[in-house]
Amino acid sequence: MASAKRVLGALAPDLELVDLPFGGSAIRSHGDSLPAETLEACRSADAVLKAPVGDPEFDAAEVRPEQGILRLRGELDVYTNLRPASQGDVDMVIVRELVGGLYFGAKGVREDGTVFDTCEYHPSQVERIARRAFELARSRRGRLTSVDKANILETSRMWRRVVAEVAADYPDVEVEDMLVDNAAMQLASSPEQFDVIVTEASRTRPRCSARPRSCSSTPSAEMPRRGAWKPPSTERWPRPRRQTSAARRAPTSSPRPSSQGSPIDVAPHSAYPVPSMTRAAEQLFFFPAFGARSFTR
Repeated sequence: MASAKRVLGALAPDLELVDLPFGGSAIRSHGDSLPAETLEACRSADAVLKAPVGDPEFDAAEVRPEQGILRLRGELDVYTNLRPASQGDVDMVIVRELVGGLYFGAKGVREDGTVFDTCEYHPSQVERIARRAFELARSRRGRLTSVDKANILETSRMWRRVVAEVAADYPDVEVEDMLVDNAAMQLASSPEQFDVIVTEASRTRPRCSARPRSCSSTPSAEMPRRGAWKPPSTERWPRPRRQTSAARRAPTSSPRPSSQGSPIDVAPHSAYPVPSMTRAAEQLFFFPAFGARSFTR
């Protein structure tokens, strides 16, 4: 976080940063990985800067830092994760869907002791992430790889159908479907072939992140829907009822409370847009409600 703050200080010196508890430190101080004050500040901010928040101390605990991350994603509906990887001939961006699938499906323990996690997707969730990936591919080298497990999973077969339908609106983008098993091998052996990869949250990220550096230090951005992107069509499928609150612009006249040394920083509205993605030695997550139209390395 210290490195990220130095970069932000150089790029946007007038940006206001407010420190708030999150993750492991919030569990110690509040008993909750996402305290109410932190969530409210994130809802009203223009962007959120988050450092790695995990702690082995809580790996098997009932309250864990990662639960706060998933709750924050759901509350802000930041369904898009952009994760670039660039080293030598490698220049790719992975676009991951973040608020559906295995991480957000039904889960629990049945009476007989069986433990289950459910992977669930609505077609409209796939459509909106596919459109964002197509738009990004169109602005780069015009190649999109959709990674799934369509030979086994019903959700992946639906994913592949929806991507094919959306592709009709982007005839200038070359699309390829790839099974996740093959994608992992290709990322390890010849990653330079990829331009943009679109997939769900539980696939491909670790392998790509391992190419230039560790998973916890590669920069990434998480973004909600915004007007600059073509919204999903409502003609083919009814849109599911939203269960989250959208981020909104904060008044600049009343600064929010600060908690010294906590791992999450909230940036309220300022004259500066959200800065470009940078290779700071931290994992960067931005949740912009307004501001930047694109992220560049």
